[in-house]
Amino acid sequence: MNRSPLRRFAPEKWSRQRPTYSGADPELIDAALDRSQKLPSGNWYAFAASRAVRSDRPLGTTVHGVEIVAWRDGAGDLCVGPGACPHLGAPLEIARVEDRELVCRWHGLRISAEGSPRWCPFPCHDDGVLVWVRLDAIGGEVPTDAPIIGIRPTDTTVHAVTRLTGICEPRDIVANRLDPWHGAWFHPYSFAQLEVTRTPPRHAIADDNDHFELAVTFRVTRSLGVPVEAKFWCPDPRTVVMRITAGEGAGSVVETHATPIGTGPDGRARTAVVEAVIARSERAGFRHTQRALPVLRPLIVRAANRLWRDDMAYAERRYQLRTRHR
Repeated sequence: MNRSPLRRFAPEKWSRQRPTYSGADPELIDAALDRSQKLPSGNWYAFAASRAVRSDRPLGTTVHGVEIVAWRDGAGDLCVGPGACPHLGAPLEIARVEDRELVCRWHGLRISAEGSPRWCPFPCHDDGVLVWVRLDAIGGEVPTDAPIIGIRPTDTTVHAVTRLTGICEPRDIVANRLDPWHGAWFHPYSFAQLEVTRTPPRHAIADDNDHFELAVTFRVTRSLGVPVEAKFWCPDPRTVVMRITAGEGAGSVVETHATPIGTGPDGRARTAVVEAVIARSERAGFRHTQRALPVLRPLIVRAANRLWRDDMAYAERRYQLRTRHR
């Protein structure tokens, strides 16, 4: 293995790049999107980083219009249930956690993870990177015992999760990721020399041909970068996975989960992007990366947030155009 993954390349003026609009066929993107929306999800929704749910205080959020609260019991196990107290509707995200139970701040009602006739917990899953909730009444599909997760590295220790929200629907987030052609144009600070080398067919997309493949250089400086090959596909209707298949970090993945929040005060949809970067490397020194995680995680999150500020504008624009005359 080469001592350094960095390669020098000849930077191009942004406006002199090879245009990619001819490859970014709207019919192909729509066909891939439509196919993804027919995949099963088992009614599972990713809602936060596993590290974000703690045993000393609850975490509250909304999924598809349903308020939920999450916390960990004394054994560290994930607990998820309705976010409103069954007594008078107090927000349980401000409750105290004591002896594995939530203690409501309004009147002291204790709520255990086992539930009661008035408060029933939701099925939940903690995969060590993300936490999930299963909402069968909302999803309406045949439920599965666990989320349908794409291929991950065996060791997921080196990971970071970012979450942000936008005015759009999950399909707009997925559509953004199913358009890899925009990368070097819309994100020139991160990508260079991007070439889409394989696409699904417009018709008869199936499990064996449903992915995109590309070659791209992750830019480090103006003329230095890390070239890789990658594959994109959807394991469920609200997720796009990018897996590095060749080059530095082969086997690393980026999971982009689009989780519906509900409708905002303006009547427009809100969606959360919950994105996990899970890294691996064959380099001997990679095992020491764990020691630097407190420093690395904020850097990875900052880079992901920068990309998603642009990509959220893309997704919101799609939603705006689609719903303008509703």
